[in-house]
Amino acid sequence: MKKVLRIMMNGDPLPALLMHVIRFVMPSKSKPLKKLLLVYWEICPRFVLGADGKLKAEMRLMCHALRNDLQHPNEYIRGNTLRLLCKLQEDELLEPCVPPVRACLEHRHSYVRKNAILAIYSMYKNFEHLIPDAPELIHNYIQAETDPNCKRNAFVMLMNTSQALAVEYLTTQFHAVGSWDEILQQTVIELIRKDCRSPNADKGKYIQCVFALLQSSAPAVKYEAANTLMYLTSHAAAVKAAASCYIELIVKVSDNNVKLIVLDRLSELREKHERILDDLVMDILRVLSSPDIDVRKKCLGIAMEMTSNRNVDEVVAFLKKELIKTQDESYEKNNEYRQLLVHAIHLCAIKFSEVAASVVHVLMEFLGDSGGASAVDVIAFVREVMEKFPHLRPGIIESLLASFKDMKTGRVFRGALWIMGEYTLDPGSIEASMKHIRESLGELPILASEQRLLEEAMNPENGEAAAKEESKATLSAPVAARRILADGTYATESAFSAVGQSKLEAVKSSSKPPLRGLILAGDYFVGASLATALTKMVLRYSALLRPSPNPKTNAARSEAMLIMTSIIRVGKSEFSVSPIDEDSHERINNCLRVLSGVYGESLNRVFLEDTRAAFSQLLHSVEKKQGKGENKKKLVTGQADDVIVFRQLKSKKGAVEFGDAYDLDLTKATGQSDKLEDLASKLNRVVQLTGFSDPVYAEAYVTVHQYDILMDILIVNQTNETLQNLTVEFNTMGDLKLVERPAPQTIGPHGFHSIKANIKVSSTETGIIFGNIVYDGPSAVDMNCVILNDIHIDIMDYIKPATCSEMQFRAMWTEFEWENKVNVNTNISDLHEYLKHIMKSTNMNCLTPDHALSGDCGFLAANLYARSIFGEDALANICLESSPQGNSAISGHIRIRSKTQGIALSLGDKITLSQKVAAGPVTA
Repeated sequence: MKKVLRIMMNGDPLPALLMHVIRFVMPSKSKPLKKLLLVYWEICPRFVLGADGKLKAEMRLMCHALRNDLQHPNEYIRGNTLRLLCKLQEDELLEPCVPPVRACLEHRHSYVRKNAILAIYSMYKNFEHLIPDAPELIHNYIQAETDPNCKRNAFVMLMNTSQALAVEYLTTQFHAVGSWDEILQQTVIELIRKDCRSPNADKGKYIQCVFALLQSSAPAVKYEAANTLMYLTSHAAAVKAAASCYIELIVKVSDNNVKLIVLDRLSELREKHERILDDLVMDILRVLSSPDIDVRKKCLGIAMEMTSNRNVDEVVAFLKKELIKTQDESYEKNNEYRQLLVHAIHLCAIKFSEVAASVVHVLMEFLGDSGGASAVDVIAFVREVMEKFPHLRPGIIESLLASFKDMKTGRVFRGALWIMGEYTLDPGSIEASMKHIRESLGELPILASEQRLLEEAMNPENGEAAAKEESKATLSAPVAARRILADGTYATESAFSAVGQSKLEAVKSSSKPPLRGLILAGDYFVGASLATALTKMVLRYSALLRPSPNPKTNAARSEAMLIMTSIIRVGKSEFSVSPIDEDSHERINNCLRVLSGVYGESLNRVFLEDTRAAFSQLLHSVEKKQGKGENKKKLVTGQADDVIVFRQLKSKKGAVEFGDAYDLDLTKATGQSDKLEDLASKLNRVVQLTGFSDPVYAEAYVTVHQYDILMDILIVNQTNETLQNLTVEFNTMGDLKLVERPAPQTIGPHGFHSIKANIKVSSTETGIIFGNIVYDGPSAVDMNCVILNDIHIDIMDYIKPATCSEMQFRAMWTEFEWENKVNVNTNISDLHEYLKHIMKSTNMNCLTPDHALSGDCGFLAANLYARSIFGEDALANICLESSPQGNSAISGHIRIRSKTQGIALSLGDKITLSQKVAAGPVTA
């Protein structure tokens, strides 16, 4: 039997075996064999009809066997036979079985009763004349049933066959719904959702019932009840009850995926009812107890949207407590969580200026964070507060100077030095800032002090020890060792040079003040920032202490110039890990020239006014962009003069539009409610799979929607013969998976047939679908095959434009390991037009502000960002230069980075192809 079933499942019907199965297998009393027999009957009905379309005579024996099994004393055999009846589609087979099926409703075992209900439901749905009184029968039966599974099946049948009887039964059981089983409560919610739109629905009772189900112990019931409550009413009390239910679910459920889904639903609820949920913001912050960083991130995002003047103090106090906890406890991804908290407090302080003074000093305690990311966020926050709230500047400068020695990373030092250069506006603060800078640099000049340390290490103070070492050195010749250099040549290394090198390394690795250590480690960007900050402070100091020259001014100027020359000399010495770069060297030299008076006072305005004006303009552009985003969220979807449609007054033709609210949600989710495509765009999605001269012509209409690729394949038999067992076989490359293989078909001469195939997509990567068409030849041995053309899936269907902050972009750029570099080769002559073309071709969003891209200087640099529907990030950096010489009007390159290899390579290929399409013919 197992071999027979395998052969039949592979497409061979084996009709000759039907009588043998009836004669030899059906009389058997073996339970495993009976189970296989039921599977055989499930497959067999395709071949039970004769040539005249009527039931074969031998199938009457099957009816007799089914009747006997429905009266079998074993409940397992009865139940399985009832399950088989649900799948039979021939009323002649089912009609003799109706009386024993009705009798099974009174069986002692619940397994038989629940399958009997399903069998009656299937018969009534497909052949109502066989059992016309089924709804009344089940309605009477459910009154006395106690088993939850049986009651659930009976209730589902009533709901789908006679909704009025289901509502009548529910009306008598409202008081007991809270004590029902989970599966039955879910069915009750489904009925309420269906019936709530009918004009005779008792909405008051329904709302009361759903409120009771919000207290259910089952998470699924609570979630569905909260969703249904929002369809029944939009009253403030109901909205708060639903939101509280969502929050309780998020806190108690352990599955992070469920938490994220419910958070999304809570976010949608907040968008529809903006100010109603503000009082629940502290309850939402309880979700931060979850250890998952994605849950915390989404929770903080919702909480920030719900923060208002009434609750901002409580929110900030809670966030400060969480921030302090991150110092004491070791969370998973602790640094990232601290960064999220800092960013949230940053948003609160900028949005509500009254709390800025209370949080800025707390945050500045984290400037010495070794992780770096949260400290960088803090210094960015401090910089913004200094610009927006002038009255806080003196206190922040004091706190910044107190934390200056605790800073560890170059980016934090650069931000702190910029703040000190821009906002130290009185002589006292300038002198204090320069004092702390000297302490962080250590002894000056840097190179001379490092050389003295090396000499002390090479020549110990004990002369006898030095003499003994010298005598030993004269008695024994130094041992030379042969070394291979990087270029392949040989060199000898003596013991003397090895000792000197080890002493130099010891001096380099010795403990040093933080700012001095960064400069000796090769971070000359910090050195250049230090030079700029010193220049600003000295110029402002000179302006404050007029008349000039002044001894204090000259002392500050000479000290600043000494620090700058020390940085340059260290960069060219052996004490630095790497030599100083040209940009930093030139920038420090320019600062030296400004302080020495080479340029006069022509550049004073650039240092003292223009840099702060540029930062102010940057903040203004960010606020403008955020304002545009908020305005988009608040777009009016309904106008004051729009037509109001009353469902009760709607004609029957238009009643289709008002289906179940859940069905409307599904329509929106599947994209069917979007604007209709025109004929040209539909034809662009038609892919020809075979040639016109092939015996079988095939073409596919490909529809891509998020995680699914739907293919509607048209097959045309172009021969004069019937093609039997025609099978379309597909296979995939990349992260694509065929859900279900198309079944074999038989197509007549010059016949048409349509086949649908569904393919799941699991990542953003260019995929390929390939396959062939196989059908039987004239004899059983022959088999014909037609190879299909490949279908290439476009990556752009999965990539959507997105936005992120500059800090997030830099962090991801550093973290992502896959990079693809594409050289620019196009005939587009305008840099901005080329940027727009790349953004359109790749669905990426430009993060660089408009004012930074304005002007025409022959160069352009921009950052692009996009996010796939699978949550994958794609970064791109474009560096362009106008190039009148050569074949291309623009030269440069595009660097793409992502966490996975596929998206980086696919985007690179897309850019390369779009350049070729955009490039016009090149004339000699």
